[in-house]
Amino acid sequence: MSSRRMTIATGSLLTASFSAVMIFSFSAGADDEGPMSGKGGKAIDKAPAGVELTTLLPEKIEVDNSSQETAITATVKNGGTKDSGEIRLLVVGFDGLSVKGVEGCAEIAEKDLPEGSNSGFACAIDNLAAGKSKSYAVDATFDLKKEGKICLPVQDADGKQTFWQQGPVPFGANNPSPNAPATPLLLGTDNSPVTPGSDKAGGDKSGGKELPKTGPADRILPLGAVGAALISAGAAGLWWTQRRPQRSES
Repeated sequence: MSSRRMTIATGSLLTASFSAVMIFSFSAGADDEGPMSGKGGKAIDKAPAGVELTTLLPEKIEVDNSSQETAITATVKNGGTKDSGEIRLLVVGFDGLSVKGVEGCAEIAEKDLPEGSNSGFACAIDNLAAGKSKSYAVDATFDLKKEGKICLPVQDADGKQTFWQQGPVPFGANNPSPNAPATPLLLGTDNSPVTPGSDKAGGDKSGGKELPKTGPADRILPLGAVGAALISAGAAGLWWTQRRPQRSES
Protein backbone atom coordinates (compact mmCIF):
# COMPACT_ATOMS: atom_id res chain seq x y z
CA MET A 1 0.00 0.00 0.00
CA SER A 2 1.39 3.42 -0.94
CA SER A 3 2.17 6.04 1.70
CA ARG A 4 -0.71 8.17 0.40
CA ARG A 5 -3.23 5.33 0.72
CA MET A 6 -1.97 4.48 4.21
CA THR A 7 -2.37 8.12 5.26
CA ILE A 8 -5.96 8.24 3.96
CA ALA A 9 -6.88 4.94 5.66
CA THR A 10 -5.34 6.00 8.94
CA GLY A 11 -7.17 9.32 8.79
CA SER A 12 -10.50 7.57 8.16
CA LEU A 13 -9.98 5.23 11.12
CA LEU A 14 -9.15 8.10 13.41
CA THR A 15 -12.25 10.02 12.28
CA ALA A 16 -14.46 6.98 12.83
CA SER A 17 -12.97 6.35 16.27
CA PHE A 18 -13.44 9.99 17.25
CA SER A 19 -17.08 9.89 16.09
CA ALA A 20 -17.72 6.70 18.05
CA VAL A 21 -16.28 8.24 21.20
CA MET A 22 -18.43 11.34 20.76
CA ILE A 23 -21.60 9.29 20.24
CA PHE A 24 -20.82 7.03 23.21
CA SER A 25 -20.09 9.98 25.45
CA PHE A 26 -23.35 11.67 24.49
CA SER A 27 -25.38 8.50 25.03
CA ALA A 28 -23.79 7.89 28.41
CA GLY A 29 -24.53 11.42 29.55
CA ALA A 30 -28.08 11.49 28.22
CA ASP A 31 -29.38 9.36 31.08
CA ASP A 32 -27.23 11.01 33.76
CA GLU A 33 -29.49 12.31 36.53
CA GLY A 34 -26.76 14.57 37.82
CA PRO A 35 -25.77 15.14 41.46
CA MET A 36 -27.21 12.99 44.23
CA SER A 37 -28.42 14.30 47.59
CA GLY A 38 -29.34 13.07 51.06
CA LYS A 39 -31.78 15.98 51.48
CA GLY A 40 -34.67 15.16 53.80
CA GLY A 41 -32.78 12.34 55.51
CA LYS A 42 -32.07 11.70 59.17
CA ALA A 43 -30.68 8.94 61.39
CA ILE A 44 -33.40 7.28 63.49
CA ASP A 45 -32.42 4.19 65.53
CA LYS A 46 -28.76 3.69 66.48
CA ALA A 47 -26.94 1.54 63.93
CA PRO A 48 -24.45 -1.17 64.97
CA ALA A 49 -21.03 0.14 66.00
CA GLY A 50 -18.95 1.15 63.01
CA VAL A 51 -21.93 1.14 60.61
CA GLU A 52 -23.13 4.43 59.10
CA LEU A 53 -26.08 4.03 56.73
CA THR A 54 -27.45 6.82 54.55
CA THR A 55 -29.34 7.16 51.26
CA LEU A 56 -29.15 9.39 48.20
CA LEU A 57 -31.66 10.57 45.60
CA PRO A 58 -31.03 12.55 42.41
CA GLU A 59 -31.35 16.31 42.84
CA LYS A 60 -33.26 16.45 39.56
CA ILE A 61 -35.56 14.09 37.65
CA GLU A 62 -37.65 14.54 34.51
CA VAL A 63 -41.26 13.45 34.02
CA ASP A 64 -42.53 12.63 30.54
CA ASN A 65 -45.57 14.87 30.09
CA SER A 66 -47.37 12.29 27.90
CA SER A 67 -46.83 9.04 29.80
CA GLN A 68 -46.13 10.56 33.27
CA GLU A 69 -43.20 8.12 33.50
CA THR A 70 -39.94 8.94 35.22
CA ALA A 71 -36.79 7.12 36.34
CA ILE A 72 -35.14 7.60 39.72
CA THR A 73 -31.93 6.16 41.15
CA ALA A 74 -32.10 5.21 44.83
CA THR A 75 -28.74 4.64 46.52
CA VAL A 76 -27.93 3.25 49.96
CA LYS A 77 -24.44 3.83 51.35
CA ASN A 78 -22.41 2.51 54.27
CA GLY A 79 -20.01 5.29 55.22
CA GLY A 80 -18.81 3.47 58.31
CA THR A 81 -15.78 1.32 59.06
CA LYS A 82 -17.59 -2.03 59.47
CA ASP A 83 -19.84 -4.15 57.26
CA SER A 84 -23.58 -3.65 57.72
CA GLY A 85 -24.72 -7.25 57.83
CA GLU A 86 -28.25 -7.99 56.57
CA ILE A 87 -30.29 -4.84 55.97
CA ARG A 88 -33.04 -3.70 53.63
CA LEU A 89 -33.87 -0.57 51.70
CA LEU A 90 -37.50 0.43 51.19
CA VAL A 91 -38.65 2.65 48.31
CA VAL A 92 -42.12 4.09 48.97
CA GLY A 93 -44.24 6.54 46.95
CA PHE A 94 -46.72 9.12 48.25
CA ASP A 95 -49.41 11.27 46.63
CA GLY A 96 -48.65 11.96 42.95
CA LEU A 97 -45.50 9.81 42.87
CA SER A 98 -46.19 6.09 42.40
CA VAL A 99 -43.40 3.52 42.43
CA LYS A 100 -44.02 0.95 39.68
CA GLY A 101 -40.90 -1.14 39.98
CA VAL A 102 -37.48 -1.35 41.62
CA GLU A 103 -34.90 -3.61 40.00
CA GLY A 104 -34.25 -6.72 42.10
CA CYS A 105 -36.77 -5.81 44.82
CA ALA A 106 -40.08 -7.21 46.06
CA GLU A 107 -43.33 -5.26 45.88
CA ILE A 108 -45.00 -4.46 49.19
CA ALA A 109 -48.62 -5.65 49.27
CA GLU A 110 -51.21 -2.87 49.32
CA LYS A 111 -52.51 -3.94 52.73
CA ASP A 112 -49.00 -3.67 54.17
CA LEU A 113 -48.19 -0.18 52.90
CA PRO A 114 -47.64 2.61 55.44
CA GLU A 115 -50.56 4.94 56.02
CA GLY A 116 -50.73 7.66 53.37
CA SER A 117 -48.52 5.87 50.83
CA ASN A 118 -49.66 4.43 47.50
CA SER A 119 -46.87 2.03 46.52
CA GLY A 120 -43.62 0.54 47.73
CA PHE A 121 -40.85 -2.01 47.21
CA ALA A 122 -38.49 -3.73 49.65
CA CYS A 123 -34.87 -4.47 48.67
CA ALA A 124 -32.98 -7.13 50.64
CA ILE A 125 -29.24 -6.54 51.03
CA ASP A 126 -27.20 -9.44 52.41
CA ASN A 127 -24.34 -7.17 53.40
CA LEU A 128 -23.05 -3.72 52.52
CA ALA A 129 -19.31 -3.50 53.06
CA ALA A 130 -17.73 -0.51 54.77
CA GLY A 131 -17.32 2.40 52.38
CA LYS A 132 -19.52 0.78 49.72
CA SER A 133 -22.86 1.76 48.20
CA LYS A 134 -25.59 0.01 46.23
CA SER A 135 -27.89 1.69 43.71
CA TYR A 136 -31.31 0.65 42.45
CA ALA A 137 -33.12 1.69 39.28
CA VAL A 138 -36.61 2.89 40.23
CA ASP A 139 -39.42 3.09 37.65
CA ALA A 140 -42.16 5.48 38.69
CA THR A 141 -44.97 7.69 37.46
CA PHE A 142 -45.67 11.24 38.60
CA ASP A 143 -49.09 12.88 38.30
CA LEU A 144 -48.13 16.50 37.65
CA LYS A 145 -51.57 17.61 38.81
CA LYS A 146 -50.51 16.66 42.34
CA GLU A 147 -47.63 16.94 44.74
CA GLY A 148 -45.44 13.86 44.97
CA LYS A 149 -43.10 12.43 47.58
CA ILE A 150 -40.71 9.51 47.95
CA CYS A 151 -39.36 7.84 51.09
CA LEU A 152 -36.22 5.70 51.55
CA PRO A 153 -35.98 3.99 54.97
CA VAL A 154 -32.98 1.73 55.70
CA GLN A 155 -33.77 -0.97 58.24
CA ASP A 156 -32.44 -4.13 59.82
CA ALA A 157 -33.45 -7.37 58.09
CA ASP A 158 -36.71 -7.85 60.02
CA GLY A 159 -37.78 -4.20 60.02
CA LYS A 160 -37.68 -3.74 63.78
CA GLN A 161 -35.22 -0.86 63.58
CA THR A 162 -34.92 2.01 61.11
CA PHE A 163 -31.35 3.22 60.99
CA TRP A 164 -31.97 5.99 58.46
CA GLN A 165 -34.96 7.51 56.69
CA GLN A 166 -34.90 9.95 53.79
CA GLY A 167 -38.29 11.56 53.41
CA PRO A 168 -41.02 11.50 52.61
CA VAL A 169 -39.27 14.21 50.58
CA PRO A 170 -41.01 15.94 47.66
CA PHE A 171 -40.03 16.28 44.03
CA GLY A 172 -41.58 19.26 42.31
CA ALA A 173 -41.48 22.30 40.06
CA ASN A 174 -42.65 25.82 40.81
CA ASN A 175 -43.39 26.51 37.13
CA PRO A 176 -44.35 23.27 35.31
CA SER A 177 -44.33 23.31 31.49
CA PRO A 178 -47.30 21.21 30.32
CA ASN A 179 -46.56 21.87 26.64
CA ALA A 180 -42.94 20.70 26.80
CA PRO A 181 -41.94 17.05 26.17
CA ALA A 182 -40.86 16.64 29.80
CA THR A 183 -41.06 18.52 33.09
CA PRO A 184 -37.95 18.76 35.28
CA LEU A 185 -38.59 18.29 39.01
CA LEU A 186 -36.22 19.22 41.83
CA LEU A 187 -35.70 17.28 45.06
CA GLY A 188 -37.04 19.07 48.12
CA THR A 189 -39.45 21.26 46.11
CA ASP A 190 -43.23 21.09 46.51
CA ASN A 191 -44.88 20.60 43.13
CA SER A 192 -47.22 23.24 41.71
CA PRO A 193 -49.93 21.41 39.75
CA VAL A 194 -49.94 22.08 36.01
CA THR A 195 -53.70 22.52 35.95
CA PRO A 196 -54.72 25.88 37.46
CA GLY A 197 -56.99 25.47 40.45
CA SER A 198 -56.45 21.72 40.72
CA ASP A 199 -56.33 20.20 44.18
CA LYS A 200 -52.92 19.46 45.59
CA ALA A 201 -52.42 16.06 47.07
CA GLY A 202 -50.51 17.08 50.14
CA GLY A 203 -51.36 15.21 53.31
CA ASP A 204 -53.19 12.02 54.02
CA LYS A 205 -56.61 11.94 52.31
CA SER A 206 -57.79 9.12 54.53
CA GLY A 207 -58.44 11.48 57.41
CA GLY A 208 -55.86 9.65 59.51
CA LYS A 209 -52.64 10.82 61.06
CA GLU A 210 -50.28 13.19 59.28
CA LEU A 211 -47.63 11.66 57.04
CA PRO A 212 -44.30 10.74 58.60
CA LYS A 213 -41.70 13.44 58.00
CA THR A 214 -38.07 13.96 58.83
CA GLY A 215 -36.52 17.14 60.08
CA PRO A 216 -34.03 18.31 62.69
CA ALA A 217 -36.69 19.71 65.04
CA ASP A 218 -38.98 16.69 64.87
CA ARG A 219 -39.66 14.22 67.65
CA ILE A 220 -39.50 10.53 66.69
CA LEU A 221 -42.57 8.43 67.36
CA PRO A 222 -43.31 4.92 66.07
CA LEU A 223 -46.25 4.99 63.66
CA GLY A 224 -46.76 1.22 63.80
CA ALA A 225 -45.72 -2.02 62.20
CA VAL A 226 -46.82 -3.10 58.75
CA GLY A 227 -47.41 -6.84 58.95
CA ALA A 228 -46.60 -9.66 56.53
CA ALA A 229 -43.26 -10.73 55.16
CA LEU A 230 -41.98 -8.23 52.62
CA ILE A 231 -38.80 -9.89 51.50
CA SER A 232 -38.43 -13.30 53.10
CA ALA A 233 -40.34 -15.58 55.41
CA GLY A 234 -38.43 -14.13 58.33
CA ALA A 235 -39.50 -10.52 57.75
CA ALA A 236 -41.47 -9.36 60.76
CA GLY A 237 -42.84 -6.04 59.60
CA LEU A 238 -42.12 -2.43 58.86
CA TRP A 239 -41.68 0.38 61.34
CA TRP A 240 -42.22 3.94 60.37
CA THR A 241 -41.55 7.17 62.19
CA GLN A 242 -43.92 10.06 62.60
CA ARG A 243 -42.91 13.59 63.55
CA ARG A 244 -45.08 15.88 65.56
CA PRO A 245 -44.70 19.58 65.69
CA GLN A 246 -41.94 19.83 64.99
CA ARG A 247 -27.96 -0.03 39.69
CA SER A 248 -24.56 -1.83 41.16
CA GLU A 249 -21.96 -1.78 43.92
CA SER A 250 -19.22 0.80 43.89
